[in-house]
Amino acid sequence: MSPGRLTIHTDGAARGNPGPAGAGAFIQDEDGRTVSEDFRYLGEATNNVAEYEALLLGMERAIELGAAHVEMRADSQLVVRQVCGEYRVRNPVLQKLHARVLALEARFASVEYTHVPREQNRDADRLANRAVDRRRGS
Repeated sequence: MSPGRLTIHTDGAARGNPGPAGAGAFIQDEDGRTVSEDFRYLGEATNNVAEYEALLLGMERAIELGAAHVEMRADSQLVVRQVCGEYRVRNPVLQKLHARVLALEARFASVEYTHVPREQNRDADRLANRAVDRRRGS
C-alpha cells in the first residue's frame, strides 16, 4: 500500500561554500512514522546547490514510495521562496535545479513547500552531514 501523504524534511550541507557537500531527506508518513532516511554526497557544491539537491532527493524518493501528496519542509528560506515563485532564480546552476524540481512536481497530485526553522530540521541536517562525513572518511 502506498502512502497518500508524506512530509519530507530536506537539508543541504556544504563545508566551505563551495566545498564538500551533501543532501539529506528525512521522510515521515501521515502518522509521523519514519518512512525513509536518505542522503547523498554531492562533491564540491555551494549551500544553495546542496539545498536544491536535497529537495530533489526527497521528491525522487517520494515518487519511489508512491506518494500522491508531499509537504516539503526546508530551512533554506531562499530555496523555498524560489520554488514557490516568490523569488526569481538568477543563478544558471540553480535555474537548472529549479527546473528539475518543477518537473518532479508534476508527478504528484499536490506539493506544498514550508520554510521551517533550523531547529525543526535536525534529522535532515544530520543526514546531509552524514553524506559529507562518509565521503570524507570520518
